[in-house]
Amino acid sequence: MEYLDVVDEQNNLTGKVEARDVVHEKGLWHREVAVWIMNEKGEVLLQKRAATKKQNANCWSICAGHVDPGEEPIEAALRETYEEVGLPIAKENLEELFIRKMSTNHGSSFNNRFAYIYFTRTNMPIEDFHIQLEELSEVKYITLEEFGKMIEEKPEGYPLLKSSYILDIYEKLKEKGEE
Repeated sequence: MEYLDVVDEQNNLTGKVEARDVVHEKGLWHREVAVWIMNEKGEVLLQKRAATKKQNANCWSICAGHVDPGEEPIEAALRETYEEVGLPIAKENLEELFIRKMSTNHGSSFNNRFAYIYFTRTNMPIEDFHIQLEELSEVKYITLEEFGKMIEEKPEGYPLLKSSYILDIYEKLKEKGEE
């Protein structure tokens, strides 16, 4: 069973730890991380969630997950990225882009969270990623042009495009692609 630190509406730790299911049932505030990965060609890495996932099965996403109790968000980002796609990242190569307060409702589940959004670069070719099969079925790179078109068209199977920060991240990724 996964446990999470509970935070207040200003993102301060409360000292309480609850089971993940309880956090989502009660709509308790907690912390999550998301890592946007770009290769040397300026392409963005996407990962397809496994068919067995409770939410967004068979949908395309990015490296993301919950912050464990007592864990710093940057440590969670490094851990999730390594666990999900086998990409080791040095802490100094992970850039925090922003923190976003977000709230979504999935039927009887409430996801009230502070999302720590990170960025990193890699030269790892797609065939060298080692995906966590319980979490993912495949990974792929897409161009920034393709990503921009997807934001406009919002095709099925890409729930990340509905995120409240997707236009902000697109602008940041365009900046990074030009560096």
